[in-house]
Amino acid sequence: MTDIDRRDLFKGISMASAMAIASSTVFAQAAQGATGNPGKGLGTVDIKPVDPDYYIPNRFKGKTIVITGCARGMGALAATRIAREGANVVGVDWIKDEGQGTIDRIVKAGGKAVFVPGDIAENSTCDAMVQAAVQHFGGLDYALNNAGVMDGVYSGAPIDYEKQKHLLFAPVHEATDEYWDNVMRTNATGMFKSLRAELRQMVKQNRGGAIVNVGSVTGLIGFGGTPAYVASKHAVTGITRSAAIDYAANGIRINSVNMAQTATPMVARALELVTRKMKDAGGGPSMSMLKTNSLLQAADSHKRDATPAEQVAIMLFLLSDEASNITGAAYATDGGWTTY
Repeated sequence: MTDIDRRDLFKGISMASAMAIASSTVFAQAAQGATGNPGKGLGTVDIKPVDPDYYIPNRFKGKTIVITGCARGMGALAATRIAREGANVVGVDWIKDEGQGTIDRIVKAGGKAVFVPGDIAENSTCDAMVQAAVQHFGGLDYALNNAGVMDGVYSGAPIDYEKQKHLLFAPVHEATDEYWDNVMRTNATGMFKSLRAELRQMVKQNRGGAIVNVGSVTGLIGFGGTPAYVASKHAVTGITRSAAIDYAANGIRINSVNMAQTATPMVARALELVTRKMKDAGGGPSMSMLKTNSLLQAADSHKRDATPAEQVAIMLFLLSDEASNITGAAYATDGGWTTY
């Protein structure tokens, strides 16, 4: 094939792709118009989300789990559900009042749980959470490493855009050292230190175990405007796969879940900050918002986000004995985001 032939071939492919994209866009617009819901999803049959009160009795009876980031969102729901399924819970969070509140609700409902306040990027916190599992419940069977941040602001602080904007997500040329360092400290270093403390105990016990690390769809693909978050979540994917190799012979399974937009306080806060930053920037070229919906989100008639209960259901499945043949997996719990 000559160079001219190649150019003609690639030109034809490009034109065909452009026509396909244009056709799909027209179809989508027409379908939205036909349903009378411009700007909403295309779906005629919506998928019903998991009931947040659903649980499997006794699935984790007598087992002990450490859950980081237990104060809010997915961490709080995971702690509540797994306690109902029989597990002893050690909750960890740097938001002391809300973290303690999660544990108090579990105990009030008849569950067994203790709270360890602290920052997972500190060795003392990671050591204390494992020690609590051993002292209160006799050992450690599972871990859900859920704690994470999207920007460099302490997540317990209210939004103060002008004072905090140097700590917020931004393209690389605008990002500050403080933003990068804070995000990497929690999401990458904190994940490493949590894993290290948990694995030391599990290896010492010599009775196996399972760990789930909470990553993000941004740990599987690129995403604009959040360089530290994307880099740190890629680190979660990497350390999950690495640790799965090292500890398979110890009977310890290690996997990650990687969600797209999920209805949590962290995501709600991020959306508010994105709106402020876009207004502050006054427009300009950007590629970061070319794709804003997952496959299921776009198809849903109300474009709903994933729910915490949907994410927690997969987390607990991966911890359970039903997932006995799964390790080193980076589960895309992203509603089909990475499918197209």
